[in-house]
Amino acid sequence: MSTLSPGERPLDVTRFDVETATERIAPHVRRTPVLDLEPGALGVPGRLTLKLELHQHTGSFKPRGAFNRILTADIDASGVLAASGGNFGLAVAYAAGRLGHPAEIFVPATSPAVKIDRIRGYGATVHVVDGYYAEAYAACEERAWRTGAAFLHPYDQPAVVAGQGTLARELEEQAPALDTVVVAVGGGGLIGGVAAWYASTTKVVGVEPASCPTLHAALAASEPVDVEVGGLAADALGARRAGAIGFSIAQVHVDRVVLVSDDAIAEARRRLWDDVKVMAEPGAAAPLAALIAGAYVPAPDERVGLVVCGGNADPAGMERVDLRALDDTD
Repeated sequence: MSTLSPGERPLDVTRFDVETATERIAPHVRRTPVLDLEPGALGVPGRLTLKLELHQHTGSFKPRGAFNRILTADIDASGVLAASGGNFGLAVAYAAGRLGHPAEIFVPATSPAVKIDRIRGYGATVHVVDGYYAEAYAACEERAWRTGAAFLHPYDQPAVVAGQGTLARELEEQAPALDTVVVAVGGGGLIGGVAAWYASTTKVVGVEPASCPTLHAALAASEPVDVEVGGLAADALGARRAGAIGFSIAQVHVDRVVLVSDDAIAEARRRLWDDVKVMAEPGAAAPLAALIAGAYVPAPDERVGLVVCGGNADPAGMERVDLRALDDTD
């Protein structure tokens, strides 16, 4: 699917950036475990390794990028700002608190109260903005201009993407023989960091819900484009437009992006719980869904890594939220 050669234009994030981010954030993030499964596990072909990033601080991979951005930013007494209705807000609040910086998180009024309370629980000041994510983002941006506080974007800043790439650097140490790594895609920050690290030495496959085809549509159009979003995993994977950084990296280093149905995601989530007692949020089950649905079919001896990128979901089922509140995805 690549349309650029690696030398055609410089990428915003490289292996060097990921390497330096790894050293920088190591004291602050968990080295999350991997689980090697027996052949045929989870009812799919191939030899699977799960990267259990749902065991990261705050329940997702997001603190990696949040810590790297804060540790490389020029931060004064005004602290840091972010707009988020979910995982990124939790990560920024946690990272800022650990590093001793004040944090303000702008959330839309339509965000679930439980997530707003969790963000406050990490010590951040929460501004609840009438409307949806777009209104919260605009209010956050305006305050950043007014106060000079450091603004953190959930998936389209080089330091954030490089921080997310530390997951791949870690996974390569833990499972060096992988042939393929399969990653869920929202805004492109996670797959951008993962692909920047592997740099085409290991195949990277992206997975999106058919109802949120953000990067798939961008690659088809050769530029980021707006898409309609919805469906079971839209709270985590429902970015309306791919980030420029993740898109540019994907053009060079992502093998393909495949689409899966909500039914496949729900089935993948069930199998992860029933077979290996991993409680993934719907978006984090998308990589396994690609194998279940046949959207990606490994060769018989192919070693496949599946990134289980988060676990912030109601164990009893999908949280019912307004999707426009949560457009801050990976």
